[in-house]
Amino acid sequence: MIQSNVAPLGMAVTPHHLASESALAVLREGGNAIEAMVAAAATIAVVYPHMNGLGGDGFWLIVPPQGEPVAIDASGAAGSLADLRFYEATSAIPHRGPKAALTVAGTVSGWAEALKISDELGSSVTPLARLLADATRYAADGIPVTQSQAAATASKYHELAEQPGFAHTFLPEGEVPRAGSRFTQPDLANTLIQLTEEGLESFYRGSLASKLASAMSALGMPVTLEDLNRHQAKRRTPLRIRHQHGEVYNMTPPTQGVVSLAILGIIDRLDMNGADEAQTIHRIVEATKLAFGLRDRYITDPRHMTEQMQSLLDSDLLARLASEIDDRHAAPWGSGKGPGDTVWMGVMDSSGLAVSFIQSIYHEFGSGVVLPGTGITWQNRGAAFSLDPNHLLALAPGKQPFHTLNPAAARLNDGRTMVYGSMGGDGQPQTQAAIFTRHIVQGMPLQQCVSAPRWLLGRTWGQASDSLKLEGRFSSETFARLRALGHEVEALDDFSEAVGHAGAIVRHTNGMLEGACDPRSNGSAAGF
Repeated sequence: MIQSNVAPLGMAVTPHHLASESALAVLREGGNAIEAMVAAAATIAVVYPHMNGLGGDGFWLIVPPQGEPVAIDASGAAGSLADLRFYEATSAIPHRGPKAALTVAGTVSGWAEALKISDELGSSVTPLARLLADATRYAADGIPVTQSQAAATASKYHELAEQPGFAHTFLPEGEVPRAGSRFTQPDLANTLIQLTEEGLESFYRGSLASKLASAMSALGMPVTLEDLNRHQAKRRTPLRIRHQHGEVYNMTPPTQGVVSLAILGIIDRLDMNGADEAQTIHRIVEATKLAFGLRDRYITDPRHMTEQMQSLLDSDLLARLASEIDDRHAAPWGSGKGPGDTVWMGVMDSSGLAVSFIQSIYHEFGSGVVLPGTGITWQNRGAAFSLDPNHLLALAPGKQPFHTLNPAAARLNDGRTMVYGSMGGDGQPQTQAAIFTRHIVQGMPLQQCVSAPRWLLGRTWGQASDSLKLEGRFSSETFARLRALGHEVEALDDFSEAVGHAGAIVRHTNGMLEGACDPRSNGSAAGF
């Protein structure tokens, strides 16, 4: 039996063990879960630079021991120069280069807003210098390159090597770094020191902001100092559904949080407790298709939306969608939004404060542009915009792009609290559904349900196929039954990053914390 990590006082789950240890160190020193998550977020930005960074966006879901959960949208809008004329020479927004780096990076503002909430809860004890200390040291002194970073650098070398600042930062001596080799980021270390000395606000309204804006202007990026000055993280009331096992929470637009909740709400009306492996996959996949239809119809910058997502979730819509699922046949399937590189992390402390968190630069290494003298790789989240002025996701200055990112949490009827999530674009809501269904509905042990083989409906890295992809550890019978139902099934490796890096923490009613980390990542579930 695969065992979860269990601890009584604090728990952190991240896709890199050094980030888990950064969070755990803060908890041991008396810090709370929010402070621990800021430390983990800073460290993961250094040690998993192909997946996330200071030049990306972040989303927080904070569940206090009592009272209502709160969400933070720390995603940036399109720069004021990012209009249709800026791209008139191209047929689509590129995925790499300065023209791909068109949105403000919001993640640092999310750290700042989360620490304000920590102050309001009255439990903040940890200075910013301590929270950023591990990240600064790892950037200055170096960390071992993960196999994940080495593989991502090698596979995307042809797209990235010529992008401004990329080779200087990520190709030491002009070569793809070997897994296990020492990797330093001195410019990023200096940026972290500057944030420590001047405060996180300096990223948007200070000397660091001026430095960033000057670099962006020199590179021809459409983001200005005024855009940075205007940016603020936003507190949101999370979306929620009433599930037969409890209340489940997720992120508001412009994320696809509604997709994750809709999938659970749809399959809650089916007999998932009695479903075998093939039935479980089929029903979740069919619910995913229906939920993606809602996403593609409605989700954009919330200021441009015509429907309130909570109202949809509260209506009889999910019951009607559940009635459309055919247990004998797979419905037709179009195309998804594609891949995305992200990190999900969770922290719980001894008070019961819980945090579900996601940080991302979208594709591997984002736009590939590293701002000179800063070590900051800028995201390419703006590639989600359309250059069709009539499209739901039409580009406009100051508009937020669509996000796949959506951290999840649940308060269960039996008194347990759970935070969970995954990286992986279209795969995020599917993996969330797999974890919640396997553990909460079907009773699979927590670590086993994270380690067990998973699937992905839609595209993955470097592929145009929108097939249903299953890890090779599924039985031949499961493959055969899904094909017989009409699914176009392909096989992945036994443990594939294509299905994401997942994780979860559960707080039991006796105060014990149980954590599970994904063996597909370089992470850990660390507790004390």
